Amino acid sequence: MTTKYHHLFFDLDHTLWDFEANSRHTLMYLYIKYNLESELKSDYEAFYRTYIKVNDSKWASYRVGGITKERLREERFQETFAAFGYNDKEFAADFEKEYLSICPHKTQLLPGTEELLEYLKQRYELHVLTNGFVETQKIKMQKSGLEIFFESMISSEEIGANKPAPEIFKASIQRTGADPKSSLMIGDNLHADIIGAQSFGMDQVFYNPLRIKHSEKPTFEISHLLEMKGFL
Repeated sequence: MTTKYHHLFFDLDHTLWDFEANSRHTLMYLYIKYNLESELKSDYEAFYRTYIKVNDSKWASYRVGGITKERLREERFQETFAAFGYNDKEFAADFEKEYLSICPHKTQLLPGTEELLEYLKQRYELHVLTNGFVETQKIKMQKSGLEIFFESMISSEEIGANKPAPEIFKASIQRTGADPKSSLMIGDNLHADIIGAQSFGMDQVFYNPLRIKHSEKPTFEISHLLEMKGFL
């Protein structure tokens, strides 16, 4: 199938790399290792839900420049543990380090990822455009086998601007020699990926596996990655 697109820009976490599954497995391992059920007086699901809420809040703040990378990493487990009345900053810091030493090495991808990339690789130039931190994103791509499909990875940390800021989209175009009119952004975050690309003049694919209702109008919307083979 011939389309007008030449360059495809993919978000990484929650779009290709299964952040939820990989994070959940890592946290379960650490929860058991450190007997957190006893320390926090809580079951794993309550601990995990609390962490996700805190982590999502920290990332939302980071995306708009509200906190630094260092504060995000320093505070997310501190605040998660504090929610259960457990206040030990040293343990939280050690827990963060161990989490980061394990999680990026996990390799679960979202359904259809490899089949889709095999298909697209023969037809388009593929790039990763991520708000994630450089060192962890490189490990994820290497360990999960994703790096072989992509020409480049552009990280907000390198650029100094986070999606949805136009600066990161401009930098991605300059680095890859792409044209916004023949480029496509694929991501799961309606604000960062879809509205950000729209504002820059780039078409978008909203990956919405939970079929969350919204009022935006992306160029394309899918609930499974392989649906992209129908229009690319």
